[in-house]
Amino acid sequence: MALTRILLLGLGLGLVVPALSGCQTHVGGMTLPSAHYLDHPPQYIPPSPPFAHTRELAQQEEIASRPAPGAVPGR
Repeated sequence: MALTRILLLGLGLGLVVPALSGCQTHVGGMTLPSAHYLDHPPQYIPPSPPFAHTRELAQQEEIASRPAPGAVPGR
């Protein structure tokens, strides 16, 4: 009798705890997120620059502004 009671308690907790944890909800064949994501504030992700490697871009622009090697100035 005690073993049966322990097994039923374990089975009951095994079914109730996941149902109350709020991971996902199944409604009408759809898997939907729980409403707990509304409890947390959104994270701010700053916009990235148009060119991610600014030092590399500055180096490329400097090299492009130099005269070509072996070029005669003024021509």
